[in-house]
Amino acid sequence: MAVLDLRFLGDDVLYAVAAPVTGFDPALAQLANDMLDTMYAAPGRGLAAPQVGVSQRIFVTDVTWKEAKPTPLVFVNPQITAQSDETKVGPEGCLSIPDRSFDVSRPVWIDMKWQGLNGTENSARFDGMQAICACHELDHLNGVLITQSGLET
Repeated sequence: MAVLDLRFLGDDVLYAVAAPVTGFDPALAQLANDMLDTMYAAPGRGLAAPQVGVSQRIFVTDVTWKEAKPTPLVFVNPQITAQSDETKVGPEGCLSIPDRSFDVSRPVWIDMKWQGLNGTENSARFDGMQAICACHELDHLNGVLITQSGLET
């Protein structure tokens, strides 16, 4: 496992729509493990592949590790299938935009489907910090940064 170099605001890879993952192999598992190492070292709660220069639809999250037992999650080819009409505005930071914060509106809950590292289909409803983090990382896979969707605080 390794800590990868982060990409920062202005890097073209952050503005591109990431390609779907088609190969569920040891290289994908290695990328996910390296992304988790990078996220923890940064230290962050989520990291999308474009943030380490890889334009593929994969992101990792762990919204609990700073306060409790780690709960790492890996999302391959994620999609939001439903979301609340109710939204909440709150501050968000980004590892690719250090030392800045933006107020961003997010749904209160989301339903997602995604694939695991072996290609298996998963689905779940997320709320709170996990919903915010998943939306933030999915935006990265779509080439959208919080500079485009939020107001700097």
